Amino acid sequence: MKKEMLLFSDVSLIYHTARGETKAAEGLSFSVSEGEFVAVIGPSGCGKTTLLSLAAGLLKPSSGSIERHGSCGYMLQKDELFRWRTIEKNIYLPLEIKHQKTEENRLRARALAVKYGLGDFLQSYPSQLSGGMRQRAALIRTLATDPDLLLLDEPFSALDYQTRLNVTEDVAEIIRSEGKTALLITHDISEAISLADRVLVLSPRPARVTHEHTLDFGGEKKPMRRREMSGFSGWFEILWKELNG
Repeated sequence: MKKEMLLFSDVSLIYHTARGETKAAEGLSFSVSEGEFVAVIGPSGCGKTTLLSLAAGLLKPSSGSIERHGSCGYMLQKDELFRWRTIEKNIYLPLEIKHQKTEENRLRARALAVKYGLGDFLQSYPSQLSGGMRQRAALIRTLATDPDLLLLDEPFSALDYQTRLNVTEDVAEIIRSEGKTALLITHDISEAISLADRVLVLSPRPARVTHEHTLDFGGEKKPMRRREMSGFSGWFEILWKELNG
């Protein structure tokens, strides 16, 4: 049995403001196992990003418990690459921040960039790359410190539709190839189905898990191939009804 990399147990979160209390999550329970790719969907404003902040330890729950095993890497909605740094220096940034820029770690990060198609762009600046290439660089930057768990906060939402499909394919390949555990937040049902091993559906605020599905595509992991399979539309209909029912 694979170990749990992340475990939420009856988690609640209350924001205190001048206007009073806002309950962002209540009775939130789920787990993510080693090597698993889990997607979380929910209605707008339900607290999906709050869930990631809790998972990363940026927020503390008001009650309940969160167990994390291993280090986390966080990938944002936009690539947030520094325009004045080359792609190579952007990729090394987490190593500098964590004082881990050893020759071994630097070479490992560079090797990842080369392996996944960025070798010819390491001395380029972000403005010289397409949106899809910048997002790929952002993922390599996230992987530079070799995190055990990747937290993905709608990382494709800023891209146009065609680029989004291509980048989704790239990111899935990299995460699967590197054997990483991933938790993806998305508002896109099709994206969740094409990427994940398991999909969690959240309620309107306060967030809690209302439905959980293990996706079976006969072992197929490639997003574009999943989209072409007969079971894809069935999963879409199920998740659509759960979100809008």
